[in-house]
Amino acid sequence: MKSRLTVSLLLLAALLSGCNDSDSDDNVGVNDGDTSTPTEPTTFNFVEGTIAQAHAAMRAGTLTCEALVQGYIDRIEAYDDTGPTLHAVINLNPRALDRARTLDRNYAVEGPSGPLHCVPVLLKDNFDTAEVTTTAGGTALQYNRTPDDAFSVAGIVDAGGIVLGKANLDEFAFGFQGSSSIEGQVKNAYDQSKGPGGSSSGTGAAIAASFAMTGTGSDTGGSVRVPSSLEGLVGIRPSLRLVSQDGIVPLAASQDTGGPMCRTVEDCALMLDAMVGFDDGPYANQRAAFAYDSAAIETVDEYEAITNVPATYTDYLNADGLQGARIAALQPLFGNGNGENAQVQTRLMEAIEAMRAAGATVDILSEDDLAERNVSLDALTDFASNSRFEFRNDLTSYLMSWPSNLDGHLRSFDAVETNGGYEARNTGTFAFYGAIGRAIEDESDTSDEAVGYRQAYERNLEERPTIVRNGLMRILDNRDGNDTSAAALGAPYDALLYPSVLSLAPALGSSPSTGSNNRLSPFSGFPALSMPAGMVQPSGNDSAPALPVGMELLAREFDEPMLIKIAYGYQETVQPRAAPTFTPELAANDD
Repeated sequence: MKSRLTVSLLLLAALLSGCNDSDSDDNVGVNDGDTSTPTEPTTFNFVEGTIAQAHAAMRAGTLTCEALVQGYIDRIEAYDDTGPTLHAVINLNPRALDRARTLDRNYAVEGPSGPLHCVPVLLKDNFDTAEVTTTAGGTALQYNRTPDDAFSVAGIVDAGGIVLGKANLDEFAFGFQGSSSIEGQVKNAYDQSKGPGGSSSGTGAAIAASFAMTGTGSDTGGSVRVPSSLEGLVGIRPSLRLVSQDGIVPLAASQDTGGPMCRTVEDCALMLDAMVGFDDGPYANQRAAFAYDSAAIETVDEYEAITNVPATYTDYLNADGLQGARIAALQPLFGNGNGENAQVQTRLMEAIEAMRAAGATVDILSEDDLAERNVSLDALTDFASNSRFEFRNDLTSYLMSWPSNLDGHLRSFDAVETNGGYEARNTGTFAFYGAIGRAIEDESDTSDEAVGYRQAYERNLEERPTIVRNGLMRILDNRDGNDTSAAALGAPYDALLYPSVLSLAPALGSSPSTGSNNRLSPFSGFPALSMPAGMVQPSGNDSAPALPVGMELLAREFDEPMLIKIAYGYQETVQPRAAPTFTPELAANDD
């Protein structure tokens, strides 16, 4: 039987408590929030525990890395396949505890290993890891064992993080239901009769339920932001080209990006620090310009000049971040006001009022206001996702990127489709993606259908970026419809605001109502951050658990710092997140 946190910490406590004080150079980069030496032992609570709190407890000598990792493993064992049965986790990393013990030994001599020292991270199971299989949720890929970690995962590990395991997902990142043939249907951590969203459903439920400290998701058309909204998390879809796509099972390489999912803005800032960086590999998708046929970025200096990546995103954790911020709320994206959408709108209006009270200017732009800027949101979102055009060829390229002589993995889309190792509901999706992929590849096919697919894809690649990016910039810059001058209609905006999801969490097995809101970020390549606006009680059911409502902020390309500043200001002002009630602190960790 695995030991719980009550296993004695005294053997290491004396050693760890004096191994480094808060002024030591070894603590540079460890964002604990409070750099003073604790005057009394600091306890750590796994439910809602933060990176800063864990590091403070380690400095105080009341927590070891091994105990931290074991505590999260115990929570997964208690709540994932038993108890609430969230089905959020596919696999645990068998080497996680060994790494924790190594970090404990090194900590006694060298201090923390980095800003993410001993942070247990659950990866969406489409991020490659050498230590754990990468299945993308499909039994067809259950033997996938890549030879190395994804670039962003290597960054997390280099910063001191520990890969705790792999999280369930909507298989192959296809949709928002959140179910896979590997682990089944993920449940919402707040109400197990509700769905978690997707495709990063397992990460969303697991981090909400405090199964790990932080997690990762991938986002092609909403897959980080939708589950973050329904699970009360902070989820960041970074600007395209900022985070390398190496080692993330693709859905559409031209739209995909990986991002962090966390319970707090500050933890996501630390995760983003670790995940960004220049990658000169062939699958990085870090281009010198946004155009799909642009040359790859060639050097670190070029990457830093293009992305303006800061030394650390934690520099923008300003509790007064709303003071002076200018935000445009896009009223046409708020929904029709019927049913549960009315509750979402009410909560968002309350969030807007709280922002205003904290010093932000929040203008609510109507259809007429947008028309004055020569912007139609319908026109900006009236495109198909590139997943239908790219998945077949991109999946094959990924599966061909390492030899199969050791793991025997399937090596093409066609082999996966023929294998049938996926949920029956996705049979049509494979057939659809396969047919379009073949039509894109085979230019000798002159059927009207094939020609139509190729034309639609070309429009997405060549016209969509200009239309969407220019439209969003006219709103952000507050330009009039003639583009005669910037700020013609007033001072520029720092960010746009709208709901991530239009209703509350859907019934289990269903997809949430997202409208077209989730398309703006992937179609433009601009960064977006979803965070909890607050909690609401489902109308007409006083006995039902309260559910989170998410709001999304979108900023200019590579302006993640602005999103973090505004989001942190709102978090510190409102404290909008509440923990689920079905996964409380384990009794053994309640001392």
